[in-house]
Amino acid sequence: YPAEHAAFTQQISDALPAGWDAGLPVYGKDSRPMATRVHSGIVLNELARHFKGLFGGSADLSPSNQTLIKGSGDFGRDAWDNQNFRFGVREHAMGAICNGIALHGSGMIPYCASFLVFADYMRNAIRMAALSRAGVIYIFTHDSIAVGEDGPTHQPVEHVASLRLIPGLTVIRPADGNEVSGAYRVAVESRQRPTVLILTRQNVPAVEGTSPDGLARGAYVLRDCDGTPELLLIGTGSELQLCTQASEILTAEGIRVRVVSMPSWELFEEQSADYRESVLPGAVTRRLAVEAGSPFGWSRWIGPSGDSVSITGFGCSAPGDVCMANRGYTVENVVSRARALLKDN
Repeated sequence: YPAEHAAFTQQISDALPAGWDAGLPVYGKDSRPMATRVHSGIVLNELARHFKGLFGGSADLSPSNQTLIKGSGDFGRDAWDNQNFRFGVREHAMGAICNGIALHGSGMIPYCASFLVFADYMRNAIRMAALSRAGVIYIFTHDSIAVGEDGPTHQPVEHVASLRLIPGLTVIRPADGNEVSGAYRVAVESRQRPTVLILTRQNVPAVEGTSPDGLARGAYVLRDCDGTPELLLIGTGSELQLCTQASEILTAEGIRVRVVSMPSWELFEEQSADYRESVLPGAVTRRLAVEAGSPFGWSRWIGPSGDSVSITGFGCSAPGDVCMANRGYTVENVVSRARALLKDN
């Protein structure tokens, strides 16, 4: 069985097959808006064509998390070759099972999923993955107060910040389809390090200039100005679009603005000092970070003269766009906060 032998030895070696990422989707600025959880499902199914060992599921939320491998049934007795695993509503056990799969040495790439607000239920399993250097992929959708009518109990606020606190864990909050493709490339290549993907429930537009290669560096210049910027607008996830729209208004007022996409602090920290300086110049102290979550930790990147559009309380029970507007996630508020920052400095 030479073909089976070749596939088996390739899998257990942890080597990635040639061309495994060639089919990852790339999007242009005119691509229709989609939730990043939907982009994630598209990428998962593309990867499943190349990796028979890609294996996982969700805590009974597969349709919402977009984690079903199409064309495959459920793993179970007498169905060992299927790639979908029905974990049930038990997040901690789900995370622990994936840790065991990653550490077994079989070359399998395990993933598991839930809503971001439920990440706390499996926090110790995630921590153990980081401690054990287990290459698990964690997929967390419904990533902000834009979840909407489910209300504050289901709207994560502090969760991204708390995950960033875990040593050895890569946390990525992609802004659109291009960054989702880049995030999976990072996650698949990270066989000795767990990766968390933070994804939206709501549709988001394709942002012009986003890049899988830029995502791999953690942060990159999305839009720039002539000369030295007066202001840095730093966005992650669904809020990056607010930064780009605000920059257009501020640029029209004669303000030199740079927009930075910063989907992963951890990946950015690993870059050279010269690269980090090229993205976030130390001389530019007027910085506004825009992320729909806790401000905890942003002081490192915005400095004492910077500011953030963040959430210090809980969400609200209303449609997602109403919740976001109520907490200041509008282009008008980003522009207003930027103007105030420039005036104060």
